Parts: sequence; C-alpha cells; structure tokens
Amino acid sequence: MTENRPLALVTGASSGIGLELAKQFATHGYDLIITAEDDGIETVAPSLRTAGDASVQVEATRLDLTTAEGVQSLMTVVGTRPLAAAALNAGAGLGGAFVDNDLADELRIIDLNVKSTVAIAKSVLTGMVQRGEGRVLITSSIAATMPGSYQAVYNATKSFLQSFTEALQDELRDSPVTVTSLMPGPTETNFFHRAGMDDTPVGQAEKDDPAAVAKQGFEAMLAGKNRAVAESLTTKAQELANKVLPDKLKAAVHRRMAEPKPDDN
Repeated sequence: MTENRPLALVTGASSGIGLELAKQFATHGYDLIITAEDDGIETVAPSLRTAGDASVQVEATRLDLTTAEGVQSLMTVVGTRPLAAAALNAGAGLGGAFVDNDLADELRIIDLNVKSTVAIAKSVLTGMVQRGEGRVLITSSIAATMPGSYQAVYNATKSFLQSFTEALQDELRDSPVTVTSLMPGPTETNFFHRAGMDDTPVGQAEKDDPAAVAKQGFEAMLAGKNRAVAESLTTKAQELANKVLPDKLKAAVHRRMAEPKPDDN
C-alpha cells in the first residue's frame, strides 16, 4: 500500500453493495483491503485497481467471516496499517419460517452479521480512537426498523447492528472518529436469491440500485453523518412510517413481503 493514499477496508466486497462501496473508495483515491467468502473477490480486484484517476492498490483476500479464524485472519491482513475508513458490509439473510429453517443456517447468519461485525469493529475502532481519526460505515438495513416475519433472524441481526451503531455514535460523540449506519431497502443484488427468497413478493419486486445505495452511504460516511437511508424515496418513506407504526402492524406488512407464495402446482 502507498504512503500517500488513505487505506480502507471493505467486507463483503465481491458483489452488490459491498462491491459498489469498494468502487466508491477506489474512485476517491483510497487503497483497499477487500474480502468476501467467495472467489469473486479475486476477480473484482483488477477493475478496482483502475477505477480512479490513478491506479490504487487493492489487496483481495478470500475469507469466511462466520468463523473466528476468518475474522482473525482478516485482522492479520490489516496488521498495524492505519485504516482511514472501514465499511463493515458483509452479511447474509435467510427467508422462510423460523421453525422450518435449519438451526445451523440461522446461527451462521448471526455469526456473520453480528459476531464478525462486532469483532472487526472492536479492532478497527480501537486503532482509530488511539490515532484520533477514522470513519466506519456499518451496513444495517431498513429491516432493522421492523419485525421480520419469514425473515426473523436476519431482521433481528440488523436491529442489533442498528442499536450497536447508535450506541457507538454516542460513546464516540466527543471523538473525531465517526460511525455511520447505512440502511438500504430492498436492493438489486444476489441477496434475495442467496436467502432462498426468489418466490416471495419482495424477491420478485423492483429494487433499488446498489451503486446509488453505496454512493449515498459513502457520502454520508465522509460527512460523518449518523445514518443514510438509501436509496429510493420509497425506502426513505418506509423508514419514516416505521417510526410511528405499531410493531404488530409492521410484522404483518413484512409478512406480506417475505412470505413465500403458495405453490400453484
């Protein structure tokens, strides 16, 4: 990595919002450490190196952040290099009724969305606070604002991340280090397919542009804002409505979006 460019970490960077966040960093002159669990992380690195006006350095590492070993390996890759920014974006979901889903799959969602984010944030923020500078972006979700019928564990993990981020913001209010929450709505990524939700209304609906979501999140992070509700007006309206709607009604709304459609055969 070069001494004259800031260094950023992006997790879950092989596709979707994570890849678009990595592009934002690259086009703004950041060197990058990127990671994901799939081999796509290695194929996106060349395009990121030439995304900006000048070639940036990109270190791509394939790691499984659902494991403590994967998280530790990432921290070893970062080493003692000072991070100017970190986008903790790695996450996954799982649709379907809670009682029907495999417990190991549900716990894996918790390991990735919650445990790895907390562990990486601990390391990253400790270094930033010691240096007195740095910005962190944590990908929460509009799902954090509502009970997730037929996506129960995923929504709960995002509620955790939103609460976690807001607590960090208060703890660091007298520090130059900032933590921003990115709250996207349904976005055109592989998320719903990987979550087994292709047969749901939300899986089949029109979704937000991941590049626009990432741009709004990146700009909010640079500005040190508390949150970015991204990207469409529909998502922003949903966030406002969820502040006043009762949880029982929000759960019913989520059910209509996430419950699998009956098999017509």
